Amino acid sequence: MPSPLISPSELLAIIDSPGLVIADCRWYLGEPDAGPAAFDAGHLPGAVYVDLDRDLSGSEGGGRHPLPEPEDFDLTLASLGIGPTSLVVAYDDRGGAIAARLWWMLTDQGHANSRVLDGGLQAWVASGGPLRTGPNPRTSEAKRAGVATRPWRHVVAIDEVAAAPGGVFDARAPERYRGESEPVDPKAGHIPGAANLPLTVHLDDGHFKDTATIRSNLEAHGFDQDTIVHCGSGVTACHLILAAEVAGLPRPNLYVGSWSEWSSTDLPVANGTEP
Repeated sequence: MPSPLISPSELLAIIDSPGLVIADCRWYLGEPDAGPAAFDAGHLPGAVYVDLDRDLSGSEGGGRHPLPEPEDFDLTLASLGIGPTSLVVAYDDRGGAIAARLWWMLTDQGHANSRVLDGGLQAWVASGGPLRTGPNPRTSEAKRAGVATRPWRHVVAIDEVAAAPGGVFDARAPERYRGESEPVDPKAGHIPGAANLPLTVHLDDGHFKDTATIRSNLEAHGFDQDTIVHCGSGVTACHLILAAEVAGLPRPNLYVGSWSEWSSTDLPVANGTEP
């Protein structure tokens, strides 16, 4: 399998290729207008802006960012110019924390020709890659892309998480996991039994660490096809799934509702450093 990552130099070499769709996924918690503004101020050539709240989330389901219905996602992909044969390169400015959500959604639907730009916008600029300014080019024509054609697969529901004997990992920052800080969800803390594995452990200056290091870390944590990953709202947990694929390990399952759903129920909450 090809790597799910692409370097700035590799992208620059194919920047004018037909069928390439570059997706700017920048998004900032509590600042809904900041992502589009950042796109207008400077983005990769030919990129389209992909909004987490509008394009990668649905209106129904548990948590702040439930998955859209596949049919709705397929219409979104068509509006972005993404079809079955497109090479999609997603990027952000947070080490892939948001871009990984688009990558995961595409690959879960079977679209294998999807990549995340390693190092993101910062690495692109540092490598001499050009930027363009201006609004987001996309079509409003109602048509199907033919990409999202099946139910979501590698996902689990809240009752499955509650019944899991172990192997549950929380990708949030340590202070949120410990219950010392909670900027948006109803309660502070973490799911009892879930271990903290912040997505940043696999990054070095915004780039993914080498494959052997990532694989060793995930294997030490017992990652396999039964592992469940979550975060605040099912977005940054996709980064752990991306890391597993970089390492060549089986794909874990995503609890999409994540802490935003769990903390809105009467289910138990844990605090501190221990699962």
